[in-house]
Amino acid sequence: MKDDKFTNRLIHEKSPYLLQHAHNPVNWYLWGEEAFETARKHNKPVFLSIGYSTCHWCHVMARESFEDPEIADMLNEKFVAVKVDREERPDIDAVYMEACQMMTGTGGWPLTVITTPEGEPFFAGTYFPAEDRAGMPGLKTILERVALLWERDPGTVIETAGDVVRALKKQSRPGDVGLEIVERAFEALKRGFDRTHGGFGSGQKFPVPQHIHFLLRHHIKRKDEVALEMVNLTLERMRYGGIYDHLGYGFHRYAVEPSWTIPHFEKMLYDQALILTAYLDAFSVTGRELYRDTSLEITEYVLRDMQSPAGGFYSAEDAESEGVEGKYYLWRASEIRELLGDEAPLVMSYFNVLEDGNFAGELRGENILHVRSPEKVAEEYGITTDELRERIDNARRVLLERRLERTPPSRDDKVLTDWNGLMIGALARCHRITGSPEALKSSRKCLGFIRNNLWVDGRLMHRYREGEAAIGGSLDDHAFLIWGLLEMYDATFKEKYLKMALELSEVLKENFMAPDGGFYFTNDSCGLIVRRKDSLEGAIPSGNSVHMLNLLRLGSILEDDELTGMARGIVSAFASRIKSAPSAHTFLLSHLEWALKGGRSLTVICPHTPGILEGLRRELIPDFTITLKDEASDWSFAPGHLRSKGMVNGKCTYYLCDPEKCYPPSTDDNEILEYIRGV
Repeated sequence: MKDDKFTNRLIHEKSPYLLQHAHNPVNWYLWGEEAFETARKHNKPVFLSIGYSTCHWCHVMARESFEDPEIADMLNEKFVAVKVDREERPDIDAVYMEACQMMTGTGGWPLTVITTPEGEPFFAGTYFPAEDRAGMPGLKTILERVALLWERDPGTVIETAGDVVRALKKQSRPGDVGLEIVERAFEALKRGFDRTHGGFGSGQKFPVPQHIHFLLRHHIKRKDEVALEMVNLTLERMRYGGIYDHLGYGFHRYAVEPSWTIPHFEKMLYDQALILTAYLDAFSVTGRELYRDTSLEITEYVLRDMQSPAGGFYSAEDAESEGVEGKYYLWRASEIRELLGDEAPLVMSYFNVLEDGNFAGELRGENILHVRSPEKVAEEYGITTDELRERIDNARRVLLERRLERTPPSRDDKVLTDWNGLMIGALARCHRITGSPEALKSSRKCLGFIRNNLWVDGRLMHRYREGEAAIGGSLDDHAFLIWGLLEMYDATFKEKYLKMALELSEVLKENFMAPDGGFYFTNDSCGLIVRRKDSLEGAIPSGNSVHMLNLLRLGSILEDDELTGMARGIVSAFASRIKSAPSAHTFLLSHLEWALKGGRSLTVICPHTPGILEGLRRELIPDFTITLKDEASDWSFAPGHLRSKGMVNGKCTYYLCDPEKCYPPSTDDNEILEYIRGV
């Protein structure tokens, strides 16, 4: 049982992650002036530990090291220890994660960094065991060596830290980017593609939904069937793999091996939003029922388990329950037979359940559910795939009911504006493509929550928990919420969402825009050693990539060339980084042609939604926007030339533009459809 006889400053925080460490014997400081002033006063290096509440290896390091009195004594005597929730403070995490990657070639969480009293890093890594293990130095050894080095040769340490900071301050060189870089990105994805299991790479498998986003648009624009094959294999194997929760739905964080079978079990809100969007787009392109069903299942999961009664979406669910990773999700064959009786053999065959278990490690003998080919199982049992689906769904409900009796993983219940913006957008798109009324209702409820709780005195905030909104909004908070608002507009054609998106875009322009193009992550330096301006895409697209698309959409919908010019400025600002790592910019490159050559737009003046729009907005048409304007509604925020467009002869009137010209207004539905689908 955990000993809570120690209590430190973290006890007063709202962050679930910080509260997890509030009873460590480590004298943790919060990130801020008190910590660094103490370090300067006592001439101590700063031990910076960054993680998040549902991080498995963060839990392991906490148990092994931060609850160890001997290690705590070393940290308290020789260092100033600072604990940061990377989800609350992504700005801090981004700076020191880049330093870690620069110094070690890798990164991850927990992030372990040692800095000078000025916050300049000179040592970095991720998880370390308490004691030396298998060639890896333990944390005790590291702390002893660093403390000795700081005492004997602080000048060398400070010089090393200065070199790291100078490297961090190097910005991408502005320049021109041509469309050939799109093909380079595609070739890089093809080289890294796993043709057996789908996905990218040969080790751990991350979903990387922005690659799917890129490949679908590449397929449509270039008529490239290879791109679509890559999408289909990846999405199918992900859906059938153990990375998918086949009982409660939703995707786990990643797979620890290439076949998508054994997941790292935590569930993140942003993964659900981005993967949902990927399956929706794939359904739009292919019409495959598997993709539609998966989309609706993810939606069911997030509405059931991740949305608060007030409307905001929680951040994540842990990988662990009862201190063991994956315990909540695993099954013994005997338990399935007990619950399902005569149906057990079929269900066990379908889900690859073995008598001796298919899961290694601490829970040997347990099974992770993952799907064989439904067609093969149906053939073996002499039934149709529809009958198989019905029987599996009945069994799923029985197994889920039993699973609900187990101790569930903990949930991080803070609400983050950026991740909620992604979910608002994904749910609005779900409504637009599948017609789900629940998805639209929940996206509206979430937006209302943000406006009521995270919009404080005219300023967007980043985090809400237990009645408190805190931490000024970043580029991602604004950009991802704008993306959500534009998806709401596409789903409803209500101009109030455009107006709000435009207002937030103005905030970014005034407070985050860099003189040479692109946007800083924060509106000032926030006391960090560098003010970041980045375009690289990791688990999620960068704020700059997303806002480039926002600006293109707003510029096209509102016919505002200044907005599209800012989008081109983002491309130019990050030219050298895009050229050096095209496959790390796939979301941005999905829309490069739009930025450089222009897109197509359809403005419809009509008091109702014409029938042709219902079909068009369910399709994936790259570089294309639809504006629906009722002459009687308030478009005072739009440019004058858009406001002046009206109906011809009292009929719904269509105004079409492409990169070369605008066409005369038309009232002929068929003419419009022929143009849009025929080009």
